[in-house]
Amino acid sequence: MTIRNTLLDHGQRYRPRMACLKKAEKVVLEMQDPKTGVKSQPQRLVITTIPHAITGEDIIAWLADRFQIEAQEARNFASMLVALGYIYPIQDHKRLVIKPDASLYRFQTPYFWPTQQWPVEDTDYAIYLAKRNIRKKGLLELHEQEQYNRLHKWMNHKWDFIVMQAKEQYRAAKERKKPDRVVFECQERAYWVVHRPPPGTVSGMDYGLDRRIDPNADEVKTPDYYQRIMIFTQQSIMRPRVKSSVSIGALVKYCATYNSHDPFLSKCLPSNPWLTDDVTYWALNMPNVEIPTRKRVERWTFSFGELLSDPRGRNDFRLFLKKEFSGENLAFWECCEDLKWGTAATMREKAEQIYKTFLARGAPRWINIDGKTMEITVKGLKHPHRYVLDAAQTHIYMLMKKDSYGRYMKSLVFKETLKKAICPEEHKFSDAQLEQNARNRRPSLSPIVLRQLEQEQKAKMAATVDITQLCRFTTPVPHLAVYSGITDFPSSNASPSLPFVANTPVCPSPISLALDSNSASERRAEPSEGDGEGNSGTRAPVVGNMPKSRMALSLRRLLKRGCTPSNVFASLSPKCHSAAGTSSRIQPISPDQPSQAPPRRIGNFFQIKVDIPPECRIYPIESEDEEEENRAASRGGGVGAKEIICPWESLTPQNGTG
Repeated sequence: MTIRNTLLDHGQRYRPRMACLKKAEKVVLEMQDPKTGVKSQPQRLVITTIPHAITGEDIIAWLADRFQIEAQEARNFASMLVALGYIYPIQDHKRLVIKPDASLYRFQTPYFWPTQQWPVEDTDYAIYLAKRNIRKKGLLELHEQEQYNRLHKWMNHKWDFIVMQAKEQYRAAKERKKPDRVVFECQERAYWVVHRPPPGTVSGMDYGLDRRIDPNADEVKTPDYYQRIMIFTQQSIMRPRVKSSVSIGALVKYCATYNSHDPFLSKCLPSNPWLTDDVTYWALNMPNVEIPTRKRVERWTFSFGELLSDPRGRNDFRLFLKKEFSGENLAFWECCEDLKWGTAATMREKAEQIYKTFLARGAPRWINIDGKTMEITVKGLKHPHRYVLDAAQTHIYMLMKKDSYGRYMKSLVFKETLKKAICPEEHKFSDAQLEQNARNRRPSLSPIVLRQLEQEQKAKMAATVDITQLCRFTTPVPHLAVYSGITDFPSSNASPSLPFVANTPVCPSPISLALDSNSASERRAEPSEGDGEGNSGTRAPVVGNMPKSRMALSLRRLLKRGCTPSNVFASLSPKCHSAAGTSSRIQPISPDQPSQAPPRRIGNFFQIKVDIPPECRIYPIESEDEEEENRAASRGGGVGAKEIICPWESLTPQNGTG
C-alpha cells in the first residue's frame, strides 16, 4: 500500500514544504482548543449568521500572547497561516492576508488542509469554475474567465461531463441551509485561491523539487558508510581547532558589526520596496550611484573585501590610488577578475594582454611583485587558464590591503565621500496604502516580451515615412538657431541689406517651392524690371491658383523621383549663393506685382535658421515644363530667371542691386 501511494503522489509527501506544514498544523490545532484557543462565536454577515467565526485582531492577539512576540511578527505569522490555507477570510477572498481589525475569518476544515495531499487536478478546477459560472450567471472575475475559457478549449471532449457535475453540485448545495451553504462556498473558494492564486499574488504553496525518498529515513549500514565515517573523523582530528570562547567572541563581534546592515534585522530606509512598491531604496543603492548613502560608506570600513565588492567603493578607491600614483594595482586586480569570470573564448587573449600591460619588462603599467611569484606566473602563462594569475593577484591584493587600504581610510577622499553621503529618512505608509499597493500590484513582464515589444517599436519607427523630407542624406542633424531682426522689404530707395520674411509670398519656404515647382508653367508671369541692359521677359498668365490635380501630380512625382538636382534653384545651405546661370541682380519674388516695390514695413519677427552641413543639401524637384523654361530663360539673357533669397542672408552690393 505504501509503494502504491508513493507511485501515485510521485513522492510529494517527502517535499521540504511538508515539515513546515506539520508545524503549522500543531499551531492551528492549539488555536482551535475550546478552552485555551482563540474564542469563536456566531457573527452576523449581512443577513446571514456565520457560526464559529473569529476576528483578525483576536488571532493576532492570541499569537502574540502565546509565543511572546510583537504584534507585527504575530501578524506576519497569521498571514502565513492564511496563505497556507489553514485560516480563510469570509469577506475578502482575493487577498490571503490577515487584517488587524474586526474582519471575519474561520478555520479551514481538515479536509482542505494541504497536508491531505489531494492532487490539484484541472478537472476539479473546471467543475468549480463551471459551478461558479452557473451561480454568478457568467459574471466571473477576469482571471477566472480566462482559466474557464482555457479549460473549456482544452477539455472540450469531456465538457458535457464537467457541466453535468457542476449542475448536480449546485443543485445539492441549494438544498442545504443558507449558513452552511455560505460556509462551504467560502471554504471551497479559499482552497482554490490557495492552490490556483490570481495573477500578481505570491503562492504560499511554492516549493522546490520533489523528493523520491524520505530524507529522514535511516541509511543502510554498509561498509561504504563506515568508511566515510572513518575518513571524516581523521580529517576532523587533523583540522586545527579554536577555543569556543574565541570563536563565540568573533561571532558576537561580527553580528554586532553587521546588525544595522542586515535587511532582516534592520529597516530598509527610506522604505522596504518589496512591501511599499517604493523604489527609492533601489535608486539610492544603485551600483554606480553618484552620491552613496551613509550606511553604504560605513560598510567599506568593515573590511577591504567589502570595499572591493562595492562598485561605488571601488571607484572611490581608484580615485585615491591615482593620487597615490599606484592605480595599476587595482587595474591589475580587476583584469584578473575579468579573466577569472570571463568567457573561455577570449581567455588566451586576455592573459597575453595582461602580461604585456602589467608583467612584461618595460610594461606601460608595470606592477611590483617578488621574483618567486613572477616566476610562477610566467611559467603558468605558457598554458594559460582562468586561475593562472592567482598568485600575482593574491600578492597585489595583500599589498593593497596592508598598505593602501589603511591610508585610504585616513585620506581626504574617503572623508569627503563620507561627508557628502546622504541619510534617507524613513517613509511611513499606512495599512490602507499598503493594501492598495498590493491590490494594484501586477507581475512584471518577461524579458522576452520586453525584447519583442522593443523590436516591434523599432520596426514601427522604421516603417514611418515622413513625406515632407526631401533629402536622401538625412544622417547629419541640422542645427537650429533663432535670429531676431526687423522686416524690411527691398525698395528702390532703401538699402537691400535687410532679410525677407520667411514663408511669405516674398520669400516662400523651401517645401512650398519644391511642391510648386511642377506647376511653374501655370504661374502668372508679368513684366519684370530690366537688368540694366534693357532685357525683359513675359510669361503666359495663369488664372486662379494651382489646380488640385496638378498638386497631386507634383506630390506623386516628388515621392517617385526622389531628390533631383535642379539648375534653377540654388541649393539650400548655410550660405545661399545664387544658382548657376542666373542673373547677378536680385529679383523680388512676388506673384502679384513683382515690378513694383512693396511698401516699406517694419516689425519685429523671429526667423529660424537651419544650419545644414554641405553633405546634406536639399534639392527641390522640378517638372519637365520648368526645365524647358529654364533653358529658354538662360538663352534669353537672364530674363525671367529666379533666385531663392534666404531670409537670414544679408544682401550686399556684390550679390544685390547696385
